Amino acid sequence: MTPTNENSKKLPSAHMLPNAEGYFGPYGGQLVPPHLKVVMDEIAAAYLQIRETVDYQNELKDLYQHYVGRPSPIYFAKRLTAACGGANIYFKREDLNHTGAHKINHALGEALLAKHMGKTKIIAETGAGQHGVAMATACALIGLPCEIHMGAVDIVKEHPNVTKMKILGAKLVAVQSGTKTLKDAVDSAFDEYLKDPDNFFYAIGSVVGPHPFPMMVRDFQSIVGKEAREQFPAMTGKLPDYVVACVGGGSNAMGIFSGFMDDTTVKLVGIEPCGRGLGKGEHAATLTYGTPGTMHGFHSYMLQDAEGQPDPVYSIASGLDYPAVGPHHSYLKDLGRAEYYAIDDTACLDAFMQLSRLEGIIPALESAHAIAWVMREAKNLGTGTNVLINLSGRGDKDADFVANQLNL
Repeated sequence: MTPTNENSKKLPSAHMLPNAEGYFGPYGGQLVPPHLKVVMDEIAAAYLQIRETVDYQNELKDLYQHYVGRPSPIYFAKRLTAACGGANIYFKREDLNHTGAHKINHALGEALLAKHMGKTKIIAETGAGQHGVAMATACALIGLPCEIHMGAVDIVKEHPNVTKMKILGAKLVAVQSGTKTLKDAVDSAFDEYLKDPDNFFYAIGSVVGPHPFPMMVRDFQSIVGKEAREQFPAMTGKLPDYVVACVGGGSNAMGIFSGFMDDTTVKLVGIEPCGRGLGKGEHAATLTYGTPGTMHGFHSYMLQDAEGQPDPVYSIASGLDYPAVGPHHSYLKDLGRAEYYAIDDTACLDAFMQLSRLEGIIPALESAHAIAWVMREAKNLGTGTNVLINLSGRGDKDADFVANQLNL
């Protein structure tokens, strides 16, 4: 049964974006030195050209189907729904992708683009290690050298992914500066990229950074939303009432949101990490508590001090502890098209365990933030309400860390 779209309205100001300068409303842009802007413009032009070619589209489609395992299924969490006592809870199972998360969707796209442009090395940052594993995988597949920058704290915390990156042949750079986490890994990777931007390709791991990266990563991740927009009505006879995803930089959320952007009857909800509380350096809830600012070559909401410098941030989920957020998310917040809330570490850990023991699915700590919000709100949303959560990654990388945290 196909749903009607009588109540759907297009929001061209929200989804026909960015503009030619890379802006989503007032957010985004290319706030980089002139010599680097030339390189960013070259990447944008190459991307806009190559994405329209049949060969590129067919190669990426073939890899998604036969290499990644797409389409990822939608699953109704019957026991979790019963335990929460309210809304029906569904999952878009990105955790079942090859490499265990949504990151492979854009990693393959960026790697193919780099190869098309004749680049000699791919450089990337990673927090939880999922983007690092995905890029190392893509580079092994196409035969390009890969260098991954990762904070020393995250290297210890996400050791299984570190091992995978090394096995896949990537060079791992341990970042010892700052808080030794994701923001510092971005700084380090960008410094390395600036040594030879003509020959290196910086494969950004989220919908952040200077134009064209927020656009490119969103486009590659939109496969998640396109699939879900077809699958959910086929499964239930109607669109979901809520689509929920965790937000750090925001790639998995933007991927699934994009499929429902025009359906204004569908509420879009992003969940950020409230961490240990609201003190400086205790959370990374950028959209919830931040203000507009500029870092890493783009303008967006960010957590910052009085001088406009990024605040230290923290999350139990290494993939969410970034002091800014994708510019498209910032615009959706201002428009009121998406709502953003924060979940703390305790609720995240509880959701991690509940899903594991009620459904036999071990989620990534990042995804567990979205699950925790839905568990908390399920009764308020009401019986008969359908909620689709983007289960952006699996928790293999987090299992030992969680076991230590909970003394299992």
